[in-house]
Amino acid sequence: MTTARSSISSGSEFEERIGYSRAVVVDGWVYVSGTTGFDYRSMTISEDVVEQTRQCLRNIEEALREAGGTLADTVRVTYMLPDPADFEQCRPTLRRHFGDIRPAATMISCRLADPRMRIEIEVTARLGSGGGQAT
Repeated sequence: MTTARSSISSGSEFEERIGYSRAVVVDGWVYVSGTTGFDYRSMTISEDVVEQTRQCLRNIEEALREAGGTLADTVRVTYMLPDPADFEQCRPTLRRHFGDIRPAATMISCRLADPRMRIEIEVTARLGSGGGQAT
């Protein structure tokens, strides 16, 4: 049995350099890689954790849109932050985007690949599941 699989790229230099896809779509599931607050068009990143959170979500939304879905299809989200105290500042933004969707969620405190990165977000989505209203 052959499974339909496609890969999505954001054009980030990291994907080519490391050898991964921004997202992989398999049988209606979308697995979005850990996504940081880099603006991949300019390869810049804000110093502000809230702005990085917003940019992470824009990057994720773009990958989901290319897969044929929206943030509302998210069923699982993982937040990774080097400084767990930063999570409090991110909560209002995360609530705006995920509050009605209510995916399963985990927050992990860990070092990230670049010290400028203050948050990384990974999601799993099921196309057409639309558990809530995404903003």
